[in-house]
Amino acid sequence: MTGNGTGKRLVAYFSASGVTARAARALAQAAGADLFEIVPEEPYTTADLDWRNRRSRSSLEERDPSVRPAVASAVGDMGAYDTVFVGFPIWWGHEPAIVDTFLERSDFSGKTVIPFATSGGSGIEKAERSLKSHCPQANWKKGKLLNHMDAAAWTKSVLNSGC
Repeated sequence: MTGNGTGKRLVAYFSASGVTARAARALAQAAGADLFEIVPEEPYTTADLDWRNRRSRSSLEERDPSVRPAVASAVGDMGAYDTVFVGFPIWWGHEPAIVDTFLERSDFSGKTVIPFATSGGSGIEKAERSLKSHCPQANWKKGKLLNHMDAAAWTKSVLNSGC
């Protein structure tokens, strides 16, 4: 691990339906990490998440790259963590805007950051490029789509590879 904290790990995640939350909990347990849910200040309703409706909140956020939904709370002491896993569902091929809010409002300088995602059909590659552009000061590692795989096994392999 590299960084300037105490070697602690954090799993920060946004979950709209609970799928990403389940992966995050398994990952945190396997990594011996603290868990932090990225909660929107204004919760998403079912109507907000209707991707078929071009006027739904999530659809409007997807089309406007400047949108930054407010996050209800912040990580207490981000400086305590050297490794941060960041999880989210893939929306329209990339991370939801609220994840960008979280990344841009925290200091990830010198931290190892590892993305993970869940998706109904998209890969994580486009999101990885986007995440790096919103948070270039982090030491980004290759992420993983954790749809139907063992999150704990992947986590252990990542940590054993030198994170």
